[in-house]
Amino acid sequence: MSNPYNWYSELIKPSWAPPSWLFGPVWTVLYVLIAISFGKVFVMFFQGEIPFIVLLPFILNLFFNLIFTSIQFGLRNNILAALDVLLVLSTLIWAIIAIYPNMKWVAYMQIPYLLWVSFATILQLTVTYLNR
Repeated sequence: MSNPYNWYSELIKPSWAPPSWLFGPVWTVLYVLIAISFGKVFVMFFQGEIPFIVLLPFILNLFFNLIFTSIQFGLRNNILAALDVLLVLSTLIWAIIAIYPNMKWVAYMQIPYLLWVSFATILQLTVTYLNR
């Protein structure tokens, strides 16, 4: 089977798409922020400081975030990847709103993630449209 990243490089992308080498460093920084902030939310839940409904969007966001690569590069399915990235974005917004009253710094720590996922959503929707 051919390299799935070669498949992606052959897709039509908008002129404003970032170079592929940028994704690794950006996600490395974001995953550090996610590990710290989401970890705090999990600790708060297990210590009884927040209810499960506050934890739920963080769990869903992790799930949708982690399956994106398999959908995009494993299944090579732009439509499902576009749906998934919309779910990542919506669960992230939900998570920020849910945690804000309890731990504002965790909500603020999501801003870089929110900005990147917003950009990635527009990019994925554009790539999906261009390669329909």
